Amino acid sequence: MLNFSDKFFYHIYPFGFCGVPYLNTYNTPAGGGLDAIAAHAGRIAALGVNALYIGPLFESSSHGYDTVDYYHVDRRLGNNESLRRLVCAFHSKGIAVILDAVFNHTGRDFFAFKDLQTAKAASRYAGWYAGLDWTRDNQHGDGFSYEGWAGHTSLVKLNLECNEAREHLINAALYWIDEFDIDGLRLDAANVMSVDFMRELSCCCKAKKSGFWLMGEAVGEDYRALAHEGCLDSVTNYEFYKSLWSSFNDKNFFELSWTFKRAFYLDGLYSHIALYNFAENHDVNRVASALHNKAHLYPLYGILFCAPGIPSLYYGGEYGVHGERGAHDDHALRPVWQERWKRGNGAADLERAISVFAKTRRESNALKYGSCRELYAAHEQFAFARETEAERVLIAVNAAPLQERIVIARDMLPSSAAQWEDILSGEVFTVDGGVLPLPLAPSWIRILRETA
Repeated sequence: MLNFSDKFFYHIYPFGFCGVPYLNTYNTPAGGGLDAIAAHAGRIAALGVNALYIGPLFESSSHGYDTVDYYHVDRRLGNNESLRRLVCAFHSKGIAVILDAVFNHTGRDFFAFKDLQTAKAASRYAGWYAGLDWTRDNQHGDGFSYEGWAGHTSLVKLNLECNEAREHLINAALYWIDEFDIDGLRLDAANVMSVDFMRELSCCCKAKKSGFWLMGEAVGEDYRALAHEGCLDSVTNYEFYKSLWSSFNDKNFFELSWTFKRAFYLDGLYSHIALYNFAENHDVNRVASALHNKAHLYPLYGILFCAPGIPSLYYGGEYGVHGERGAHDDHALRPVWQERWKRGNGAADLERAISVFAKTRRESNALKYGSCRELYAAHEQFAFARETEAERVLIAVNAAPLQERIVIARDMLPSSAAQWEDILSGEVFTVDGGVLPLPLAPSWIRILRETA
C-alpha cells in the first residue's frame, strides 16, 4: 500500500465550483471551468497543499456521478485539452492530481444503457448491469427494472463481475494516466463495489504508473476490508469526521478520544493505514454550519492537521464558508467559487491559521508518520502525542470559552525532556515537580515539541 501521509489535499467539486448548468444538453461548446480552476493553482499551493482531489469531471447527465462517457471531459467544464492544462498547472506547483472515478454505476444516457433500452434482453450489454429483471417495468417505462445505487434509478449499477464492463472501466483509468498524467483515483461508492474489481484496477494502474494512489469512499464499514495490500491505499474516514465536529458541539472530547483509540493508537484498527481525514466534503454540511461556536474552527482544523492520516480541505473551507444540505438537493454544499469569501469576517485569519497548521505538519515527520497515543481527555480538553524515533510532538486542545489549565504527568509525556516549546506561539513550558502544566487559550490548540 502507498502511504500518502505527506500529502495535504484540496478538494474541489468542479460542477459547483464552476457554476455550470445543472443539466447537460450535450450540444453546447466546451466551457472554461477547468481553466478557471487551473488559475487557482498558485493560491492553493500557497496554502501548503500538495495534492488536489477534483470530483467527477467526465461527461455526465447532471451532477457528474451519472457518467455518460468516461473518455471525454464534460463539455460544461471544458474538454480533454483543458484537463491536460489543469494537471500541468498543478503539477508545476508540486501538487499531485487525483480524479473521481465513478465505476459503480453509470447514468441512463450511457451508451450501454441506451442500447439496453432499445434492444432489451438481446442487447450485447445486458451483462454490464446488475439486477436486471425483464418481468417488471420501472417508473421510467423502460420495460424492465434494474438495480440503482442506493435505490436511485438515475444511477444504474454496473455488474463488475462482467469482464467486458470491467475492461471498459479499467481501460478508461489507464487512458486517464496516459492522456492526463494523473496521480491517483478516488473510487466513488467503493463500499458497495467488487473488491476483486478494485484489486484488478489497482494492479493495472500501479503497473502503468509507479506510485499511483487509490482511495475509496466508505462510510460506516470496516475500512480494512477495502484498504489493504493489493487493493486500495486509503479510505474516507467518516468515523473521524463525525467525532471531530460533534466533540466540540457536545462538549465531549471523550467521543474523539474513543475514535482515536479505536483507529489511530498502536493497537487501533487502522494504525497501519493512512486514512483520508476531512472536516467537510461535497456530501455533508459545511463544518462552519455544523459547529455551534465558529471559534472552534481553529482548534478543529488544528486537530485535523495533527491527527494520523491525510488531511483534506474542501474548497471554501479555508474561509469558513457555510452551507447545509437541503431536503432534496446538495447545492448549498457545492457552491460557485466566490472571490468575496476571502473578505468575509475572520476569513483571512482562518486561512492564515490553516496555512500555519499545514506548514507545521509539513515540517514534522512525527505529525506525518508518527505513532499516536493519548495524554489527557476531559469534556472540553484533549491532548495526545505523535512520535517517531527522532521526534516527539505534544498536541493539546481547549474547546472552552475561557483559558484552562491542564496538567500532564511526566511519566505520561512522550519523552523525558524537561522543556517543551509551542511551535505556534514560541512559548516554552517546563516540567516542574514531575508534571507539565499547560495553560490553554480559549478555543485554541498548542503544538509542542521537546527542546531540552
